[in-house]
Amino acid sequence: MKKLTTAALLLSFGLIGQAQANTESAHQLKLAEADKLITLPLHCVETPYPYKTGIVLGSAEDLKEPSQHHPIFYGCFDWHSAAHGYWSLVTLLRQFPDMAHAEQAREVLKRNLTKENGLREAEFFSKDINKAFERTYGWAWLLKLADELEAWDDPMAVEFSANLQPLVDVIVQRYMEFLPQLVYPVRVGEHSNTAFGLSFAYDYAVNNELTELEKLIETRARTYFMSDKNCPISWEPSGYDFISPCLEEIGLMQRVLPKKEFLAWLSDFMPQLADKNYQLEVGKVSDRSDGKLVHLDGLNFSRAWNLYALANAYPQYAHLRALADKHFAHSYPNLIGDSYEGGHWLGSFAIQALNQSQAK
Repeated sequence: MKKLTTAALLLSFGLIGQAQANTESAHQLKLAEADKLITLPLHCVETPYPYKTGIVLGSAEDLKEPSQHHPIFYGCFDWHSAAHGYWSLVTLLRQFPDMAHAEQAREVLKRNLTKENGLREAEFFSKDINKAFERTYGWAWLLKLADELEAWDDPMAVEFSANLQPLVDVIVQRYMEFLPQLVYPVRVGEHSNTAFGLSFAYDYAVNNELTELEKLIETRARTYFMSDKNCPISWEPSGYDFISPCLEEIGLMQRVLPKKEFLAWLSDFMPQLADKNYQLEVGKVSDRSDGKLVHLDGLNFSRAWNLYALANAYPQYAHLRALADKHFAHSYPNLIGDSYEGGHWLGSFAIQALNQSQAK
């Protein structure tokens, strides 16, 4: 069987045109592809079961339907996947308001992002027994959703932002309380990874002029990661990784360090990235019906968005774009028509990678 190049794969899925394929250049998210990708969150954000709750039961009173605890984020198998499912809806609507599914997506947002629902979500997070709920992965995606709503020039977005603000305020306060207490960073390739949990929160703080949160994240990032050297990326991936501990750390430090300081840090942290022939094998999924094993497709997308960010910002790392394309192209064909185990969340990772590939 003939092996397809990265560009050929991207061409076959409509992400680039023939001229781009001929030159192996960057792919772009376009209207036709957005119309496919939006079907993934549309399918899951109002699908109540199966659902993994992850809550601590304080009493028998807490034995309720997920939608009673989480009237917004009750779909997509778990709270955090629902959060980035809504982010997917908003980001695609913002970029492609004329999508065929645009009105359906708007109706979903209207039904769920209400003032009452926002207050109930905030109330849940405000309870002491739930202080660690979704820390910090779900927190980060909630702030990314809020960031996207703030940036969306649409009258609906103003209302939705206001409705989510009580929950956003609680999450920001949780970060402010938790980070000074976190003595050591978490370096795993799953939800509790500290670098990932700080990256989207940092973007939100910068974009919304939350100086106190911004400075706290900068300080903690330096404390956690500034002395790191020779990240053992050969140990990656672990069996269930959906993010790369090494590359997520780079993504965070690229945000918080001045350029000169970042480049010096990077040359110690992963010097091999400067090699124009550097290669990194993609994560391979052996069973797409296994919700943990399918995490490795997410690893490919998250690796891609961090490699794109580095290649876009620094000409000396431009060669990493091809490696990002390779990771993206390996997992993208699995999205549409995938089992619910992957379909309920992987679309968000693909969209983030596509957006990062075009960012400047």
